[in-house]
Amino acid sequence: MLSISPVRGYSPGKASTTVTPALPMAAIAFLVLAVHGPLLLMQLPAASEGGSTQIFLAQHYAQSWFNPWNEKWFAGFSQTSYPPLTQQWVGLASHVMSLTTAYMFVQLCVVILLAIGTFHFARLWVDDRSAGFAAIGSIFLGSLSALVYQSGDLPTTASTALAINGVVYLYGWAREPRFLSLLKGLLLLVAAATADPVTAFFGTALFALPAIVAAWMDHGERDVDANRPSPIAVLIRAALMVAIAGVAAVIVLAPFWPSFLTQHRLAIANGSRDNFLLNFSSALNYWLIPMGAIVLALPYIFLSGLAERRLRPLFFAFYVALIFGLGGTTPVARIVLGRFYESFSLDRFTFWATLLALPILGELASRLIERYPIKASVGLGVAAILTFAMPLAYMAAHPANTNPFRTDPVIGFLNRDNHDRFRYLTLGFGPQFAEVGAGANASTVDGDPNAGRTLPEVAAFGVTHFDAARNYGSDGMEALRAVLKHASQYGLKFIFVRDRYYEPLLAFAGWRQVESYENGNVTLWSKEDVPPARKIEPTTVVPYLERMLWGIVPVSCTLLALVLILLTPERRRIAETIPFPSAETTPRMQEAR
Repeated sequence: MLSISPVRGYSPGKASTTVTPALPMAAIAFLVLAVHGPLLLMQLPAASEGGSTQIFLAQHYAQSWFNPWNEKWFAGFSQTSYPPLTQQWVGLASHVMSLTTAYMFVQLCVVILLAIGTFHFARLWVDDRSAGFAAIGSIFLGSLSALVYQSGDLPTTASTALAINGVVYLYGWAREPRFLSLLKGLLLLVAAATADPVTAFFGTALFALPAIVAAWMDHGERDVDANRPSPIAVLIRAALMVAIAGVAAVIVLAPFWPSFLTQHRLAIANGSRDNFLLNFSSALNYWLIPMGAIVLALPYIFLSGLAERRLRPLFFAFYVALIFGLGGTTPVARIVLGRFYESFSLDRFTFWATLLALPILGELASRLIERYPIKASVGLGVAAILTFAMPLAYMAAHPANTNPFRTDPVIGFLNRDNHDRFRYLTLGFGPQFAEVGAGANASTVDGDPNAGRTLPEVAAFGVTHFDAARNYGSDGMEALRAVLKHASQYGLKFIFVRDRYYEPLLAFAGWRQVESYENGNVTLWSKEDVPPARKIEPTTVVPYLERMLWGIVPVSCTLLALVLILLTPERRRIAETIPFPSAETTPRMQEAR
């Protein structure tokens, strides 16, 4: 017979009639190492566009921590156009290991932190056993696999991991005003914002709002001590923590906001904003594969989330994230995001939706395994493995770089015989464009970041990445012609071509081929009358205090939060039985019986 204890929430110091053993944190970390460790040792994210860009940006912090002006891209741009935390951590780790290995190490730490945060977040809603299954589920999420290995989106995964851990302390502070809970939550939430403000704003809201409602419900229904403050105090304390964290993040990220809010953000080619009903390829890549086996559990999520009063805040947050993750299938995301819609990748909302569903799915797994120990364990295990493997299989079938090649000859040429006095351009290098940028001493007029500096000659065409100029259609080719016309102004002397589509344009513009590499797959074109490049002075001057905060606070917040969590662990929070409808009177329980 299926026996379910209606256990929800936690209340320090109160005894419980039902106690289920918690999954050890060491076991969660070990499982992450077993699943993600080998794949990260193979350096799979290095082949992704996002991963290579993060590695390039991290190199600058490793060499010049407090100077955000990077001369290697866009003939010079400020890295304050990107939040610094993940790049700073990779840059720090690169002093004891290679830059690429440092990226993989930081990503592994983030996945461990995400699994631990998922466990503690799930405990706000379900018992420890179900929370353990939720934590295991987070390791095998298809959406996580897609972000880590296919997109290389370290800022999103890191910000989400920090935010979800911070929300747990937000719940604890709202329930019971302990200073350490306030401090830990603030440090984690500020760190999340410095990893990715967009993720911190939307992601934190999706996780924090249901947690605040849960704290209010728990306080009002269970804290019967007349001397304790009213449930309104719960909301006030929660609002106080969020407000302080928000103000601190705004101050620390002061150099970031001008470029984010005022600069024209160009559209990015991303299928996550397509109408999935009309574009099956985008639906497969950005929704079906990331959701994986969770698609089969959607009916249960809806029924359980709506049926149980306590789970409704969590369910509604899941539903909002799910709708946003559908991209252009519904008009919701376009209406809410406004002018930022075209420059956002909406697959992060699907990632958050899957995380928000895990407490409910953990409870489902607990019920199934309790009733069908062997069959359910095997079935859920197979579903988890297939969900995790599907993005990897899709990435193998549709690689971001269809024909990888060695960039060493290109980097070697740029670093010898004073060639770094001139600027260069690559055409058709794909994700390996950033690899050249990290290894070469010379600078380029190109750049991969969407929010980076745009050359004035090409701003009207809406193109920032010349390496993929043909993908922009006629606007891309016109932008390329414009920058070739001003080659002498920027000291642009060398162009490395991996896509022969561009060669007729170069020949017509007066460039000639001088060398070839990789059996002719990469050709070098040059122009003789180009003078050495002139150094471009920083267009963005960051005040000294802002540079100090930018360089010190993000990493310090993360370190201090981890130290406090390790040295001052929370008191054991015992699951508390709360008044739910009995199993005898609940239709869903009767069906389970």
